[in-house]
Amino acid sequence: MALKKILDEMEDHMKKSVRNVHDEFSSIRTGKASPSLVENIMVEYYGSQLKLREIAGITTPDPRLIVVQPWDVGAVSAIEKAIMKSDLGITPNNDGRILRIPIPELNEERRKDLIKLVKKMSEDGKVSIRNIRRHANHEIEREFKEATVTEDEKFEAVEKTQKKTDEHIKEIDELVKHKEKEIMEV
Repeated sequence: MALKKILDEMEDHMKKSVRNVHDEFSSIRTGKASPSLVENIMVEYYGSQLKLREIAGITTPDPRLIVVQPWDVGAVSAIEKAIMKSDLGITPNNDGRILRIPIPELNEERRKDLIKLVKKMSEDGKVSIRNIRRHANHEIEREFKEATVTEDEKFEAVEKTQKKTDEHIKEIDELVKHKEKEIMEV
């Protein structure tokens, strides 16, 4: 049935949008060391762009320190350069073999800026979900015009798209609440 396929695809796309927002949130610094802060930084390595986690081991031996140990010692300077270019605002300590990245305390102003960034990211995610809903509703309407579904089926499907949209937007709101709490934690 065409409606089921439309609704299933819509659900998959919405889940991906929520997962994307979650992944974006994990890259936001909260004052605690976490490998997710640096693991997706792109590093120029022998002419190609690779994620940091693909060329180095990343650990957090204590709550204020990230240790990056490249599998190839020759990549240390490239990794250091990539971390300094990133928008994290942190400078690694390089001993020639490993990089130690101290995570400083966040001040109140920086915390508020991070919360604004979280809210912007969440709004982008919500817009994405609404666009997915609009596309699904357009497909449902097209099916109705082609007379492959009845008017009742069309209205039921449109109701389901709205219900799923509300669920996924609520999920993003929960992620925002959790991230705000994490950022404001001292």
